[in-house]
Amino acid sequence: MGADEGMVSAFLLATMIGLFAVVGLGLDPGEAYAAKIKAIGQAEEAARAGAQQLDLLTYRATGMLELHPAAAEQAAQRFLTAQHLAGTVTATTTRVTVTITTGYRTQLWQLAGVDTIAVHATGSAVPQRGITGPDNP
Repeated sequence: MGADEGMVSAFLLATMIGLFAVVGLGLDPGEAYAAKIKAIGQAEEAARAGAQQLDLLTYRATGMLELHPAAAEQAAQRFLTAQHLAGTVTATTTRVTVTITTGYRTQLWQLAGVDTIAVHATGSAVPQRGITGPDNP
């Protein structure tokens, strides 16, 4: 045994710490981005649920597709509740907008004291006439 005793262990330890740092820099932000994409989809689904709430009196009288704002907000909120999500819903006679705020619980960043990454997503929908219509050729 010589003076180099234990040098490989120190090198291996430094290499492993560096590897964990690189993986940690990519893993949690990537997973947070995936959580954001999922939240956008959920916000859009909730908005589409609201956009189905047509004002039938206006439609029968004029043939125009207009939303019943209160019913649209309630339908979108019911969707969020069923998915165990919290968010805000606003509706007008022409559009439903849903904003979701949630958090992604980190895996490796917890070692640095970052427990969650906030995820915000917004989706909106408008009433449509079938698959094709005047606004969707």
